[in-house]
Amino acid sequence: QVQLVESGGGLVQAGGSLRLSCAASGRTVSRYAMGWFRQAPGKEREFVAVFNWNGSTYYADSVKGRVTISRDSAKNTVYLQMNNLKPEDTAVYYCAQARGRRATMRRDEYDYWGQGTQVTVSS
Repeated sequence: QVQLVESGGGLVQAGGSLRLSCAASGRTVSRYAMGWFRQAPGKEREFVAVFNWNGSTYYADSVKGRVTISRDSAKNTVYLQMNNLKPEDTAVYYCAQARGRRATMRRDEYDYWGQGTQVTVSS
C-alpha cells in the first residue's frame, strides 16, 4: 500500500520561504516520477514541479526560478523548496507519485496522492 504524507505548509509573508516534505511508503520514490501540484480555492489542481526517475526536474512557468524539487532516496522523501513566495502561491499543495518513471504534468498519470498541506502567503 502506497502512502504519501505531506508536511511543512503554513502561513508566511510575501517574500518568505517554505520547504514542503513528502514522505513516501510502499514504493520507492527514486523509481517513479514524483510531482507536486497545488489547488487554490475555486481553481483546478495545477502542476508545480516534477522529479523524473533519473533526476531531471521540470517546473511550471509560474514558479520557475523560485521553486526547487529534490529528493532524499535514503529517506524516501521528496521536497519542494519555495522561495520568494507570492500571495498567488496560496493553495493546498499535493505530492503525487506517477504511474511510470517519466516526468509528466498530467494529473491523470499519477496514481497516488497525499492529503495535501496548506500554504498561505500574506501580502
